[in-house]
Amino acid sequence: MKIRIKGNSIRLRLTKTEVSRFAESGVLAETTQMLGGELVYTLRASSDVESLAAEWKSPNQIQFLMPVDLANEWTQTETVGHQHQLELPNGAELFLLIEKDFVCLDNTFEDQSDNYPNPNAVC
Repeated sequence: MKIRIKGNSIRLRLTKTEVSRFAESGVLAETTQMLGGELVYTLRASSDVESLAAEWKSPNQIQFLMPVDLANEWTQTETVGHQHQLELPNGAELFLLIEKDFVCLDNTFEDQSDNYPNPNAVC
């Protein structure tokens, strides 16, 4: 699972295997180890939310929540992803995007063998 953060925008991208694991268990976590600690980010299907949400769970963990119905629809169809503009208590907004990871069309050093075929690769 990849995470991209820029300003008040967070995007998660999942490979085919990760989407399957999320469909089976309703949760997927990734850990990035750094000097002095680690960052944990988790995607969880939840019946407690009506749209995508994100929250701090501990000093080093971000949890993303996806409604169960949305998670089921996303993992069982060709739907690429879901997005939501989350209104924060201070009046700011956080843009959330969770999507399936496609093979890049340009050269990359990443292993893309588990990514979804890019629909733009066919003319």
